Amino acid sequence: MSNQSRVNGFLLHGFAEIQQLQIFHIIIFVMMYLVAFIENLLIITVIVYSHQLHTPMYFFLANLSFQDFGSISVTVPKSIANSLMKTQTISYSGCICQVSFLVFFMVSHFIILGVMAYDRYVAICNPLHYETVMNKRACIQMAASAWIGGVIYSTMYTGTTFRFEFCSNVINQFFCEIPQLLKISCSDSYLNEIWVLILGSSFGFIYFFLIVFSYVQIFRAVLRIPSSQGKQKFFSTCLPHFIVISLFVVSGTFVYFRPSSSSPSAFDFLVSMFYCMVPPVMNPLIYSMRNKELKMAFWKLITNISPPNLRQIPFPSAF
Repeated sequence: MSNQSRVNGFLLHGFAEIQQLQIFHIIIFVMMYLVAFIENLLIITVIVYSHQLHTPMYFFLANLSFQDFGSISVTVPKSIANSLMKTQTISYSGCICQVSFLVFFMVSHFIILGVMAYDRYVAICNPLHYETVMNKRACIQMAASAWIGGVIYSTMYTGTTFRFEFCSNVINQFFCEIPQLLKISCSDSYLNEIWVLILGSSFGFIYFFLIVFSYVQIFRAVLRIPSSQGKQKFFSTCLPHFIVISLFVVSGTFVYFRPSSSSPSAFDFLVSMFYCMVPPVMNPLIYSMRNKELKMAFWKLITNISPPNLRQIPFPSAF
């Protein structure tokens, strides 16, 4: 990359140099990172060691938890380390790695969310063909496609961004964020932004439309279910998943498609924190809050004795 000789590193001006704010930043970031680490590690562990959870839905949920932990690990530890060492620097290669891995985890995360929507669509709308369609080989191929798609798109995204020459090394964010990098590029930032985002936005909106279409079909099928047990299953598995998708898409779209401001603001930092840190913390809570299968498996793993109020609850089928 030809511009590496000009810019050897960047300064992350994500937080003011006020000591009280730095301490507050460290405390909040450490707490959220530990919570995300514990929650996602628990979900992965419970799914791996509980044979009754070895189903497509929980297989994809384990992938999603790993992606959540990966995405928050890309940005938060570096920000905490900078605050502890009272520095704001990040190397050129370190910035490339942050952008590359963050895009990789976010894109693969989005693809997995679509795969999970398809899994619920088949389970509810075509339950007789569920085991045939969502067999072990198909699930592995879908998960692998999500990871491979993340690698391909991350390579394109990162290569396009760091092809530009930068007129400044000051990034008004606590991590290397692409909209902030475009602001300090010497090229026409508007043309660059269109080139970088047009492919991702086209893919994202088409993919999101397919997800919404799947949930419309699911909702129509649920309305035809006479039993309350089927509707309860819908609200315990599909509704949390749709909330997670909406949270991810709305926050990401707001960050990357809102008009860029000339000067940084606290609102910019809060929005970036929201889409980088809130989903990895909230996703495990959303999925486990109404999921009795996951709760039962957790208690069995911890105590080997299911709680009395969950002892009589049978494991439901795919739907």
